[in-house]
Amino acid sequence: MHLDWTPADWELDISAIRASGPGGQNVNKVSNAVHLRFDIRRSTLPAAIKERLLALSDQRVTSEGVVVIKAQESRSLEQNRADAVARLIALVQSVAHVPKKRRPTKPTHGSQRRRLEAKTQRGEIKEGRGKVRV
Repeated sequence: MHLDWTPADWELDISAIRASGPGGQNVNKVSNAVHLRFDIRRSTLPAAIKERLLALSDQRVTSEGVVVIKAQESRSLEQNRADAVARLIALVQSVAHVPKKRRPTKPTHGSQRRRLEAKTQRGEIKEGRGKVRV
């Protein structure tokens, strides 16, 4: 299932923070990293996707049900904002896809026979490595 969803502005709490790491003379002047907070329970997502997001064992999802994403790859605040939103959408898309339930099947008779023949042949090869008896 593919979900065409983009978060509304009121659903996102975006704040500019100082990025960690090296930055030279600009490091204390420019706040170019972004913290994005997204409350799953208050969102406009379908209930099934909300449940799967809340059940996700991801460090970005807090115990209160808030997704926290930090973006600081770019030096531009707008690019970091766009990156954070894109990562949120990717996270939602990952839980929107429901894998098919696996039905257990038995190996075919032919595959079982071929497996045993291969094991026998391999055993004969190994047996041939022993000491030669005259």
